[in-house]
Amino acid sequence: MSTIAIHDTDNHHNHDDHSHGHHKETFLTKYVFSQDHKMIAKQFLITGVIMAVIAMVLSILFRLQLAWPDKSFPILETFLGKWAEGGRIKPDFFLALVTIHGTIMVFFVLTAGLSGTFSNLLIPYQVGARDMASPFLNMLSYWLFFGACVVMMSSFFTQTGPASAGWTIYPPLSAVPTAIDGSKSGMTLWLISMVMFVASSLMGGINYVTTVLNMRTKGMDLWKMPLTIWSFFLTAILGILSFPVLVAGVVLLIFDRSFGTSFYLSDMAFGTQILPNEGGSPILWQHLFWFLGHPEVYIVIMPALGISSEVIAVNARKPIFGYHAMVYSLIGITTLSFIVWGHHMFVTGMNPLLGGVFMITTLIIAVPSAVKTFNYLATLWRGNIRFTPAMLFAIGLVSFFISGGLTGIFLGNAALDINLHDTYFVVAHFHLVMGSAAIFGMLAGVYHWYPKMFGRMMSSKLGYLHFWLTFISAYLVFFPMHFLGLDGVPRRYYAFTEFEFMNKWLTVNVFITWAAIIGALAQVAFLFNFFYSMFKGKRAPQNPWGGTTLEWTTPVEHIHGNWPGEIPTVYRWPYDYSKPGADEDFIPQTVPFSQTMRSNMPHDFEGDAEMERIQKEWNDANPLEETKNS
Repeated sequence: MSTIAIHDTDNHHNHDDHSHGHHKETFLTKYVFSQDHKMIAKQFLITGVIMAVIAMVLSILFRLQLAWPDKSFPILETFLGKWAEGGRIKPDFFLALVTIHGTIMVFFVLTAGLSGTFSNLLIPYQVGARDMASPFLNMLSYWLFFGACVVMMSSFFTQTGPASAGWTIYPPLSAVPTAIDGSKSGMTLWLISMVMFVASSLMGGINYVTTVLNMRTKGMDLWKMPLTIWSFFLTAILGILSFPVLVAGVVLLIFDRSFGTSFYLSDMAFGTQILPNEGGSPILWQHLFWFLGHPEVYIVIMPALGISSEVIAVNARKPIFGYHAMVYSLIGITTLSFIVWGHHMFVTGMNPLLGGVFMITTLIIAVPSAVKTFNYLATLWRGNIRFTPAMLFAIGLVSFFISGGLTGIFLGNAALDINLHDTYFVVAHFHLVMGSAAIFGMLAGVYHWYPKMFGRMMSSKLGYLHFWLTFISAYLVFFPMHFLGLDGVPRRYYAFTEFEFMNKWLTVNVFITWAAIIGALAQVAFLFNFFYSMFKGKRAPQNPWGGTTLEWTTPVEHIHGNWPGEIPTVYRWPYDYSKPGADEDFIPQTVPFSQTMRSNMPHDFEGDAEMERIQKEWNDANPLEETKNS
């Protein structure tokens, strides 16, 4: 796996210093159409935060409907107009709220907001590059993402409203424009938005992979890369290989909608009208969608896991446990995620033999996920833990990953999934293992790297308040849903009064809604902390957490090209914390082994004959130190 590190970093990047040094940056080139990876990371983050707030408001709206289906809220009519006449949300608009909430959270917040922010910020910083391989492509990637957000939100202002076929956009609702109001122009805008989003993701992904492979600084081979970079690198590969399949599916869907083809439609009647389509299958869309859809789950969670690896190691003041096992587990997840998509389709009448194959691969992919979990717990074990807000959110991710992951074993079993698939059990599972875990990973990253992004510190007290309210309310919202699902309560239903057996769960739904409202209010503390600290927060020192990775060697004030002079050379792996014999409890990657003779271990420079000779000479001259070290 190990590759030759790039040794001519300064040669291929020093031109940046000269070409940009003589041009005065305007407001537009610095803050709007910036080609600096640090500014683009901030743009992705702030856009992602705004979209997350919109998605959260949509979720509160449909939770109000679920908790109090017969009650009128006049304020809803004030804001939503014809979609909430008489203060009650209409059933078709309820489905639109669920659709757009899911789309925003999965694609715009947890994919673009998470990967776009931290891949942009950390890849050049942590591999020792002046910027991304293509800064222009990077800028284009952000603006396509921003355009996708605008197009998606504009569907709320069309006459027939937003797309209403669930975030998975299953035909025939999505393929027949006359099916329901939500199948008309809102659906067209959804499809256009997703094509723009995929184009943005592909541009970003190609940039990330190229930068990691070609622009590492001297000494930075693959086994010296932080786990954050491994996770971003493999996530980008996942996106490059899986997102085009969704575009192919969308193009076929547009053909069915507008040009009379029958890729997804066959033998259908609407009222008295018989559609001319024949020969197509809506199951084809599910295959194309979930071939992206399951890698998408890992595109969402892997960057969060990488961020947590870094945050946990830094704040436990311990080397990450099983670094190589962590890398191999990430590679295993990346590979296996392409051959498990069928577990979303057990209820489609799939051949039982094929279902068995998908069931086995689904259960196998739990193994590398479990490796990561155990390694986090082993890193925390007997660590000198500092409970910063970032650390709490990283530990929260581990908690959600375990509790949500365990229910995945139920859903990975075809016999059980057929009973649970269309119930609230699935909602509970993916909101814990993907939604909550990924959001907590993203928040851990924001708290940890905020000083690097904005040069200021966030308030720890508000961070603690934000964590505890969010952590408790997330469990109170999603954990009870498992029991609704086990009782057969179907998801995506407009009201819990549709069937007699669901009435007994109405009080639980009220409880869930209040917990969701408290969780939403907790985000006010974060938003205030985030934006206030940007201008009024305490100025950050260069290395506030005592980290070893390269980003903490750059100046607090951002400069073009990241480092004022030569890019530092890397000598060691990124997790040298609490090393016996060291003067401090962390040794940066840029410190040569020749400067830390007392703390060097035999495996540190295995294969480096010159360093082994120097260390042996030092050991012979300092026999007591050698004994202590060994």
